[in-house]
Amino acid sequence: MTQIQQIINDGLWKNNPAMVQVLGMCPLLAVSNTMVNAMGLALATIVTLIATNATISLIRNYVTPQIRIPVYVLVIASVVTIIELIMKAYFFELYQIIGLFIALITTNCIVIARAEAFASKQPVYKAALDGLFMGLGFGSVLLVLGTLRELLGFGTLLQNAQLLFGEAGKHLSVTVFDHYRGFLIAILPPGAFLGLGLLIAAKNRIDQWRAARSTITVAQPAKATA
Repeated sequence: MTQIQQIINDGLWKNNPAMVQVLGMCPLLAVSNTMVNAMGLALATIVTLIATNATISLIRNYVTPQIRIPVYVLVIASVVTIIELIMKAYFFELYQIIGLFIALITTNCIVIARAEAFASKQPVYKAALDGLFMGLGFGSVLLVLGTLRELLGFGTLLQNAQLLFGEAGKHLSVTVFDHYRGFLIAILPPGAFLGLGLLIAAKNRIDQWRAARSTITVAQPAKATA
């Protein structure tokens, strides 16, 4: 596996920030009650990770170890502030719902961890790629959780899509269950914890199955040779 393939695999699966590192839990659990909220935060996180990783990689040779963390936080805060201003200008209603958690990206452990562990030691293109796929890995979990919780909690998909996609988004909303009374726990914090736990359990089960299958595949040629 090449280093680029390793970066992609780590971000999306092997070292997924939500299901393996278990970072960024506050926004993940709080915002994932609908698909649109989840997508909004996922996009903001992806942009933040790409921009901050690339910037920190560019300045890594000019920042001394003693001041690196304050500099990283300053870079992250600057990027998040720009994203907040854009959201206020173009997605104000969505910002009113998830704005608090956009601001919290500044202290999100995922962003700071990737800056310290990867971006500060790698060239720009690798740092940006790491930010992209770590963001996609986090965003995919956020979106799956948001989809499941909205479906179980409201019986809909892409509820209030116009908040993210404009007027065209009104036609994207789908009512899956008519006259659905809702499953309250799905849209409350306990539902978020249960949903994330099930996703982590599913990932671990898939990893176990793949490991067992790999062991069988390796053992068969050896047995045939014997």
